[in-house]
Amino acid sequence: MKLLFICTHNRCRSILSEAVTNFYGQDVLTARSAGSQPVGEVHPLSLKYLQARGIPTEGLCSQSWDEHESWQPDVVITVCDSAAKETCPVWFGQSIHIHWSLADPSALDGDDTEVAAAFNTTINMLKHRIEKLLQLTASTTSHAELARLFNEVAKA
Repeated sequence: MKLLFICTHNRCRSILSEAVTNFYGQDVLTARSAGSQPVGEVHPLSLKYLQARGIPTEGLCSQSWDEHESWQPDVVITVCDSAAKETCPVWFGQSIHIHWSLADPSALDGDDTEVAAAFNTTINMLKHRIEKLLQLTASTTSHAELARLFNEVAKA
């Protein structure tokens, strides 16, 4: 199943989501990430904390959602509240649209320990959601049932 994570700037939360999904998705879930207004670079702390957890970061880049038009994701997941309010491109039409509101760990104005905790909390939350999705989607084929499961996982 192909998942496209969207965040406005595609430099932190969507990048974390892509990397965590590809690492823990067991070749069942494949992820990419993009932004409606990408800044063109991945936040350095995103890379730092992914690498600290042993999660590969090769190939991660900040890019526009237009880059994925031909990929046709099964599920489009917005991870920042501002992206959830944006009008998605028409080519997302057949995809399931879900919102997983995630706090932005790169926006935290704290000391190194607090910032590390924020990044690790986000990574842990994503890991938990991906593991839960792997359990729940194994026997699910209905479009409506998949949408319900993705929404349910967002609350877990």
